[in-house]
Amino acid sequence: MAKIKKGDLVQVISGPSQDRGGDRGKQGRVIEVQVEKNRVIVEGINFVTKHVRVGQTQRGTKTGGIETHEAPIHISNVALVDPKTKKPTRVGFREETVEKDGVKKTVRVRYAKKSGEKI
Repeated sequence: MAKIKKGDLVQVISGPSQDRGGDRGKQGRVIEVQVEKNRVIVEGINFVTKHVRVGQTQRGTKTGGIETHEAPIHISNVALVDPKTKKPTRVGFREETVEKDGVKKTVRVRYAKKSGEKI
């Protein structure tokens, strides 16, 4: 089970601070997790500019120019945000029993280490 998943609220915990033009301290939702590269793409964080060649669509409108989009950031540079305190926390796993249709089943769930709340 992964510690950070798509849709989680995370906070950047390393890099230059915001007053120096960086993203440290910013929070955002995870758009994509690249497991094989150990990287995540976070909404509104780590913007890069990309120069795209000018072209035409089928209807004749111009495309291209300078576009900005989110670049991947290493998974060790972000921390999951605790739903209770809204501060970064580490993630733990514990076993819980869930009863569904009269059948008890043991499942692993993620929880915030600071508050103990289930994520």
